[in-house]
Parts: sequence; structure tokens; C-alpha cells
Amino acid sequence: MLSSSSRLHQILAILFLLLSLAPSPVDGEEGKDAEGEDGHHEEEVDPYAVLFPWFVMGIGTFIYYLTSRYFHAVPYTAIMFLVGTLMGVGAALSGNSDQLTISMKLWADINGEVILLVFLPGLLFWDALDVNFRLFCVSFSQLVIMAFPMVLAGASLTALVAYYVFPYSWPFMLCMTFGSILSATDPVAVAALMKEVGAPPRLKMHISGESMLNDGSAVVFYTIFSNIFLYGLDIGLGQTYTVGEGFALFFRMSLGGAALGIAFGLGLITLLYILNRRLDLEENVVQVATTATVAYLSFYTAEISCGMSGVISVVMTGITTATFGGGMINSRKLMESFWHIVEHVLNTVLFSLGGVVWGSIISNSNERASKFHASDWGYLFLLYILVNVIRFALIFGFYPLLARIGLGLNWHE
Repeated sequence: MLSSSSRLHQILAILFLLLSLAPSPVDGEEGKDAEGEDGHHEEEVDPYAVLFPWFVMGIGTFIYYLTSRYFHAVPYTAIMFLVGTLMGVGAALSGNSDQLTISMKLWADINGEVILLVFLPGLLFWDALDVNFRLFCVSFSQLVIMAFPMVLAGASLTALVAYYVFPYSWPFMLCMTFGSILSATDPVAVAALMKEVGAPPRLKMHISGESMLNDGSAVVFYTIFSNIFLYGLDIGLGQTYTVGEGFALFFRMSLGGAALGIAFGLGLITLLYILNRRLDLEENVVQVATTATVAYLSFYTAEISCGMSGVISVVMTGITTATFGGGMINSRKLMESFWHIVEHVLNTVLFSLGGVVWGSIISNSNERASKFHASDWGYLFLLYILVNVIRFALIFGFYPLLARIGLGLNWHE
């Protein structure tokens, strides 16, 4: 139920989510040279944005070959993060204004919310659509405990580490926000390993099902605690909640997102039913495109239009479709191939971009002198160890309950 490589993957993801919300510090003067003195106006450099994702996809091909043949225990996404870090450091230190550097700067300046809207639906939907519904229903009680009480407990324990161990004097609500970000697990780093060793379906369901649900719950907790923290700064942002209001917001985001996702799932099933000519290749392609359209609209509607959890919405859209409309998919192989391609492309670009942002920050002399010291790297390593310890403690603490409900659980798993 626990893997250090999965925690490494999680921390790398968190670093990016935190840093992507900050302005990119990569050489502002060089940017002026590129756009001003050299006569590159904004509309002239915008096409360079196309270069970065396909450049890292090319590198990713070689990285995948090496990891799949010779370094099975090394997560592909972690290597792509390191590659992006080297690219960010190189761009910041070299001072070049070539097309690749400009392309990286354009991507690094993308708004963090836009990044979530572009990447998350594509990374979540297939896992939900491919779920074993029978196992999911049987294990649902376990998954709810893993995704809600365990996430809140994990966020609280991580917050205590940040509050009492770290020397940064963060307000406690900032520590809870930090803990909420780190509290969710991610199965990407261990998915390939589970296939290699022939892990039992029960273990796969626990890991994938927990991840699908706790991504949504972690976002809900993050929203609540970050709003309280920002309100406490008295800068006109965020809001405070009473206990009742906090529970109301939690249920609105989680249950509301689930209800909206079910509605989108039923709509998608209707469209799949209409597009039922199995021998028509073009119609099969349109079916696949329709799933992508509904997945992204589900996430956008919940997250932006309704103020609910987009993660839970898109997950429920996929699960509803798998449950009642799985037999209406004309070409299962085509559907699976498309979503695997989407997942690979998005993971490659996302973690490379996270590395670029991180590399550009740690290589900037002014930023590093004011924010990063040798002790900070030591605390980062300590954090990596402690989140694994917290994960162990949560599994063992909740084990007596988890072992008696749902699919059950044993010490070996």
C-alpha cells in the first residue's frame, strides 16, 4: 500500500503546483532583450511556445527507453522533472535568448489555474473510466475512509511537522494548507511496477481507487485552509468559516462535484448510445473525441462555473460512464490507446515544466540568496522521510478498521 517512489512522485508534483503559482524569475532582463531590443514583439514570440512540449517529448522517448529497459525502479516522471530542472538551470545561467529558452519562459509564465484545467482532466478520466466497478463498489467504504479521514489526518500530521519542526514560523493555517497539498497519494510511479510483479486486483483497486478520490478531497481541504489563511493576512483575499460553514463548503464541493459528475456521465452515455455504428471507423473516433470533450467540460463546469471539485466531478463522470455505458463503447482498444497517449503526453510535459520552473528559481542568485540555503535542502530531505513515516502511521493506525470492511486488507499488502 505504500511506496517511497510514489511519495517522491508526489513531492515532485507538489513542488510544481506550489511554484507554478509564482511568477517565473527567469532573467527578466534577457526577456526584455528578446522582446524589445531584438524586435521580438509578443505576437512574434508566441509561436515559439509550440517548441517546448515537443522538445521534451523527444527527450522523453529516450528516457522512456532507458527506464523501461534498464532502470525499472526509477519513475519516468521523476526523471522528466530532473531533465526539466537541468533545462531551467541552463536557461537561467546561460542568458541565451534562443527559441527554446523563450518557449520555456512562455510556458513557465502560464497561470497555475490554467495548468490544472489543461492537465488534470486528461490525467484523471481514463483511470476512472477503466475502473473495475464491481471491485470499486465492494471497496467503496474503504476508499472513502482512505480518501477523507486519512487525508485529513495526513494533512494535520504534516502540518504539525511544518509548524514544530521547520524553522520558518509559518502560521498554522498555512501549515494546514501545506499539509493538504502533500496529503494525497499518487499511483503513477508504482503502476508499472504493480503490473510487472503481478499485484492482486484488490491491491490495485486500493491504490488506484484511493488516489482517484483523495485527489478531490485534498483539493477541498486545500481550498478551505488556504482561504482561512489568506483571510487572516487581511489583504482582501480568502474568507473565514465557522465549523458549520466549513462542513457545508466541504459537502458542497465534494457531494456537489459528485452529483455534477454523475450528470455529465449520464449525458456522455447518451452520446455514446447515439454514436453506435461500431463498424464505422470515423464514428469510433468521434466517440473517443466525445469522451475527451465531456471530461474537460465536466472539470471546467465544476471547478470554474459552480465552485465545486473538478477532480471529483471528472472522476464520477468516468465511473458513471464505465458502470452504465461501458458496453456502448464501439472500440475499447481505440479508446484505451487514445487515453494512454494523452496520459503520457500530459505527464511528460507537466513534470518537465515543473522542473523548468524549479530549476529557474534555484539557479537565480538573488532568489537563492534570500530564500534557499543549505539548511533548506536538508529540511526538504527530512520532509521526504517524514511524509513516508506519516503514511506508514496512517496505514497502520487505520488498519484494524480497513481490514474488516470492503475488500479487506492484509499486512503483506
